[in-house]
Amino acid sequence: MQILERSLDGLAAVASRLATGGERRILGIAGPPGAGKSTLAEALSAALGPDTAVVVAMDGFHLANRVLDMLGYRERKGAPETFDDGGYAALLRRLRLQGPGEPIIYAPEFRRDLEEPVGSAVPVRCDVPLLITEGNYLLLPTRAWPQARSQLDTVWYVELEEAERIRRLTDRHAAYGKSPADAAAWAAGSDQANAELVAAYASKADAVVRLVP
Repeated sequence: MQILERSLDGLAAVASRLATGGERRILGIAGPPGAGKSTLAEALSAALGPDTAVVVAMDGFHLANRVLDMLGYRERKGAPETFDDGGYAALLRRLRLQGPGEPIIYAPEFRRDLEEPVGSAVPVRCDVPLLITEGNYLLLPTRAWPQARSQLDTVWYVELEEAERIRRLTDRHAAYGKSPADAAAWAAGSDQANAELVAAYASKADAVVRLVP
């Protein structure tokens, strides 16, 4: 497995090489909750520019809260079964096959201020060569996750020191409305179980990413 211990500029240079050749390429960024996947994906997209890269995140396929309530999954929100993994895999395939001259495809996004997915929020033009997708479960071998993985040209696994990852995750929960105690409990409970599951398949990634200044 390749180790990419690079600055953001260095990682952007690696990603930019994927965007050459005239065909749509898809970079997957995996890792546990709080590792910095979303931040890295958005930073790479910004560095490469809107004509080169666009981010479509797995989190846009969170099941709606009312569906989670109906299924009895609300307390496990964020676990693999609380996503529409089949829909995510189908969208990735559609985006991979989006050819020259074809219309814009609209992808969903997850709004943390609402704690809900919002449909048709991310426009993807056919002439943008690099799609960046990020999420916890890109490497899982169950359900429809392997179908999603099959659409990705390469997957990076973001590695972060554990105490820092948990601190960031707890701070994020608190920033979006949880009490400090509830934020810490969620990070140590449901999130930690998901993190351990994700880490079990880290070796399936093509590269481990360690972001350095």
